[in-house]
Amino acid sequence: MATINPYTISRDMYKEQRQRLSDTLKATGADDTVAVFLKGASDVPRNYSDTNFFFRQDSYLEYLFGYEVQDCFAAILPGSATSILFVSRMPEAHAVFMGPQPSLDFIKNASGVDEVHFVDEINKVFTDKGIKTIQVLSGINADSGLPMNTASFEGDSAFTIEKDTIYEMLSNQRVIKTQKEIELLTWINGVSSRAHIDVMQKCKPQMSQHQLEAMFSFHCFFHGGMRQMSYSCICATGNSCAVLHYPDNDKTIIDGQMALLDMGGEYHNYASDITCSFPVNGKFSDSQRIIYNAVLDAQMQVFRALKPGAKWLDMHMLALRVMAGHLLKNGFFTAEATVDIIMEKHIMRLFQPHGLGHLMGMEVHDVGGYPKGGSVRPTTPDAKGLRTTRVLEKGVCITVEPGMYFNQVLLTAAFADADIAKYLNEAKLREFWEFGGVRIEDDVIITDDGILNLTCCPRTVEEIEATMAGAPFTKAPEVISN
Repeated sequence: MATINPYTISRDMYKEQRQRLSDTLKATGADDTVAVFLKGASDVPRNYSDTNFFFRQDSYLEYLFGYEVQDCFAAILPGSATSILFVSRMPEAHAVFMGPQPSLDFIKNASGVDEVHFVDEINKVFTDKGIKTIQVLSGINADSGLPMNTASFEGDSAFTIEKDTIYEMLSNQRVIKTQKEIELLTWINGVSSRAHIDVMQKCKPQMSQHQLEAMFSFHCFFHGGMRQMSYSCICATGNSCAVLHYPDNDKTIIDGQMALLDMGGEYHNYASDITCSFPVNGKFSDSQRIIYNAVLDAQMQVFRALKPGAKWLDMHMLALRVMAGHLLKNGFFTAEATVDIIMEKHIMRLFQPHGLGHLMGMEVHDVGGYPKGGSVRPTTPDAKGLRTTRVLEKGVCITVEPGMYFNQVLLTAAFADADIAKYLNEAKLREFWEFGGVRIEDDVIITDDGILNLTCCPRTVEEIEATMAGAPFTKAPEVISN
């Protein structure tokens, strides 16, 4: 039975984040005349209606303050690590529809900040405290191409506004997780892993894909208090598994198909991102076993190579090379092909057109993938989809998600490309024309000498078949030392 409070996040976690930022800023010379200033998120209307999407706080403000109320602002004075929340004054009508506004003292005690004021007092508070420079977020998200939520207020022209520091500094800080964050991510992954197992055991031919999504979301909300998912659930079966972000979840599940379920619960903005692939009838066919074991082997070899100092681009290429070997061994290429030729010609882009994984934390595709002055995005056809090429460090949370897909659009174009087609066994590939694909995705933390795998789902063919037959499956987060 679910508890009333599934997981209580310590306010010390947010205080620790604020202190980390303050310490970094002080090392650059920031003093009590400097304020970091953040803007919270606002309600977003659904199209032109008076109904809003479910509110989600701006992740930078949530990361530092854990305060989930619309239209607030927040400040940190790095010289003293003083934390301040600014909240809107709500009209009387707000209490009728949304409940009474908490007092400033209540907000202060509940949030663990040093001070709480109203938004219309921002100018006065900064002036009274002798603030001269205000540092605000300004930058472009490397994945979405969208700008940051840059804070401003009436009268801010009286201060020096500095836009060149905080975005990169905070983004880099968010990449390295604290112990409290790791404990939270471990719990979120545990709930999401059990939800995947629940869906796996209940999945049957002739169900609808939408029922799989409903079961997963229900489990996460009922047992984990996760009202939102980290992203739209991907519940693909059959050839839909070859669509990377399959959006529909509305087809009937047919006996003999593979399922590819990419789903993760979210708790106070912190994400999980897990993909399970399995036969919908609970038994792997010979063809399904070949493809699944190729992907699993790639993931396991990457696990055994991950540790501080590992280059993520190298991990990506390792996974592609392992899967290329499996495809070659099982007759998907002609006699002219070798693994070296497959890699040299970038042919694996046809079978895994995405990157090996991505940073994860307060966003499912978390910030910091391509920091300013750091590594650049690859341009080769088999690596341009990478969301980061960082050298990994202790405390990084990253997904490991090799996949192998038989995407009809990509393969049809390849058959018409003379430079590539001569290496492809078209007849063999057409035997898998309706197969779809397999993806296996776990969330890991880089440790001193390896990884902590937070995801606790059945992974081997034998584990999956036993679990789908009704056997209980329990597994703790796994430490892999390298």
